[in-house]
Amino acid sequence: MLMIRLQRVGRKHEPVFRLVLTDSKNGPKSGKFLEILGSFDARKGDKAEFKNDRVKHWIEKGVQLSNTVHNILVDKKVIDGKKINALPKRTALVSEKPAADATIESKEEAKIETPAPTEEKVVAEETPV
Repeated sequence: MLMIRLQRVGRKHEPVFRLVLTDSKNGPKSGKFLEILGSFDARKGDKAEFKNDRVKHWIEKGVQLSNTVHNILVDKKVIDGKKINALPKRTALVSEKPAADATIESKEEAKIETPAPTEEKVVAEETPV
């Protein structure tokens, strides 16, 4: 499957990216791409140059966009749509006991804390003194 993604070409501490059309199986540092579709300077967000007609052409052909590229193109108004959350979802910290076991134990503790009325108390309440 073809994909439009960013490929870093800048020096150390100077991130500059190419917008390239590549196969999704190729790694971002492999250098294998079919077409250069533009460039993006990460430190100067206004310094982004894209071949808008070629980007739209490939999107019409069914090429997938990476989340970051999608957000950049939406920001520069090359394509319409909402931005996508590109950050990974947070994972919950794993506790010692699974959540299902914890709820069962808390119910059992609640039963232990509330003592059931005994027959002696009931008999004492029924007889008038």
